[in-house]
Amino acid sequence: MTDLSRRALLALGAALPLSSLARAADDDFQRRAADIFPPLMKAHDIPGLVVGLSREGRHDFFAAGLTARKGGKPVDADTLFELGSVSKTFNVALAALASERGRLALDKPLAEVLPRFKGTAFGALTPINLATHATGGMPLQVPDGVKTDAALMDWLAAWKPAAPPQTRRAYSNISIGMLGRVTASALGTSYTEAAQGTLFPMLGLKGTFIDVPAAARARYAQGYNRANKPVRVTPGLLDAEAYGVKSCARDMLRFLDAHLGTVEVPAELSRALALTRTGYFETARYVQDMVWEQYPWPVGLDRLIAGNSMDMATKPQPITRLAPPLPPQQAVFINKTGSTAGFGAYAVMLPAQRTGLVILANRGYPNGERAKAAYGLIEALAGR
Repeated sequence: MTDLSRRALLALGAALPLSSLARAADDDFQRRAADIFPPLMKAHDIPGLVVGLSREGRHDFFAAGLTARKGGKPVDADTLFELGSVSKTFNVALAALASERGRLALDKPLAEVLPRFKGTAFGALTPINLATHATGGMPLQVPDGVKTDAALMDWLAAWKPAAPPQTRRAYSNISIGMLGRVTASALGTSYTEAAQGTLFPMLGLKGTFIDVPAAARARYAQGYNRANKPVRVTPGLLDAEAYGVKSCARDMLRFLDAHLGTVEVPAELSRALALTRTGYFETARYVQDMVWEQYPWPVGLDRLIAGNSMDMATKPQPITRLAPPLPPQQAVFINKTGSTAGFGAYAVMLPAQRTGLVILANRGYPNGERAKAAYGLIEALAGR
């Protein structure tokens, strides 16, 4: 929006009813999104994509494409997509909720909850270490030879970090997956039951699942892999905890609204969500919260793209512990990417603007491209 357009809209404010101003904002969002996302879809051969934007709790959606290449329906705000690692943001929310309820001490050794690991390097880690990937060098994926829960527990008992845990960040499905297991153990249930039976209902999410029920399967988009073959996430060790959530743009905006304080949730949950936005370590690119990644706002696009690069996801990174931890900030850009073999997701919060953004697609594409598109939309809507 140009300065002239903005002044014209403000001048009209005295004459137009609020609904007319809201429609003008809607139209601007649709135009900006139409400029950015169809070219992105064409460049990366994405069948369907939905963008959700929340401003002060007011939602707008842009949807383009289909749920499947053959026989698909138009995607919309209620289409289910696999979230990939954006699922981890629910995992840490559940851990923080268990902490609020006095069931899990986030700064105490894991061996206090899982006695089997007493005296091991894994047992000496804390839930915060797992939630921030500050384990000293845990691998990204469960090793190929580890096929059962029993084998995973044996592997963890023998695991040794490559560096002191609070000096090196290694992005890992194992660390976050085990955080979910630890939380579930502290709560006396399974992770799936805790998420679907407690957390999602508390958030008011009606279209978010780990196990998609039969009644919702018609809304579940088909994903496509790099070879353009139809795929959906396959079962695996720690899948529910690390990358197993399926959700829609409508629910994801409500989740972001709960973080931003624009929708009412129980007080203990609000405190738990705030805890996940606490900064514990500093990397070369951003502050590492509980899974969420936090940049100062405004932030340069180059820095944002670098922070969402494959290097940050696949290579160990030096970190500096923040003591005391950084409380939740307002003038920041908070994000999380997620992918499965057939889907790509991106979630963003700007607390000072009480703005949340989610981009869901049924094909994977580079994280940097997601960040670039989101950044472009936010800047365009701000008139920059």
